[in-house]
Amino acid sequence: MGDPEFRVGLLTEAIECVLNDQIDVAKVLLRDYVNATVGFEELGVLTKKNPKSLMRMLSPGGNPSLKNISSLLAPLKEHEGVKLHVHAVR
Repeated sequence: MGDPEFRVGLLTEAIECVLNDQIDVAKVLLRDYVNATVGFEELGVLTKKNPKSLMRMLSPGGNPSLKNISSLLAPLKEHEGVKLHVHAVR
């Protein structure tokens, strides 16, 4: 995935889905992002977690805790070199 704007958009959309309780959509977006960028092996190194566990976590049947999701987001944001801020909308 060579387009940095698209990568950041995909990561941002995944995080928005987490915040809006759309976990199944977030898992698909995060899995796609990881596969297209760092890969699960490298993510395992960055998070100090087994790559297969990470794959299961983001699989359709996975049920990641908020702590596990958070442990993925920090290194992925760092990989993109972005900081994200939440803006409330009514």
